[in-house]
Amino acid sequence: MSTDTSARWRLRAHAALGALVAALPAWASAAPRFADYPAPAIYQGRGAQPLLADAHSRHYATRLRDAATEKPDFAGRYVLATLGCGASCTMSTAIDAKTGAVAWLPFTVCCWDADVEDHLEYKLNSRLLIVHGARNEQGGGTHYYQFNGKRFAEIRTPPRHAPHPPGDHQ
Repeated sequence: MSTDTSARWRLRAHAALGALVAALPAWASAAPRFADYPAPAIYQGRGAQPLLADAHSRHYATRLRDAATEKPDFAGRYVLATLGCGASCTMSTAIDAKTGAVAWLPFTVCCWDADVEDHLEYKLNSRLLIVHGARNEQGGGTHYYQFNGKRFAEIRTPPRHAPHPPGDHQ
C-alpha cells in the first residue's frame, strides 16, 4: 500500500470511527425505558377471575385461573402470566386483576440468547414490555411493546447488536 493510499485509508477510518462514536449517545437513549410508559395507578383490590371469552383462553382456563390468584405485577393492575408452549417456547397474557379481562400477547417467544436473564422484562408501575427472542419462531433480538389495557402495540425495535465503543473488542 502506498503512503498516499495508507493516509487516505486512515483518514476514512478515523471519519467512520468518529461518526460511530457520535452516534452512540443517540443509540443508547433511543431504547424505550420503563419510566417512559407509566401505569396510571396501582390496583390494590382483590383479583378477579379471568374472563374466558375466547377459545384460546378457555383452553388454558386452569392456568389462567391459577395465575389470576397472584398480585398484579405489570402495568398497574395486570398479572402477566407466561405459559409453556414447547421447548424454550412461551406464550403470555395479561390478566386484568380488576375486571378479569384477558389480553394475549399476539405471538409466542422462543430462542432468546443464553445471556438473557428473563426473556420478558416488565414492572408493576409501567406499561412497557420488553421481549427478548424470536417472535413466532421468526427473527430474534429485543422488541418493545406498550400495553394499553387491551392489546400490546410494538413501539420500535432498535438494532440487534449495539456498536462497540472504541477499544471494546469481543
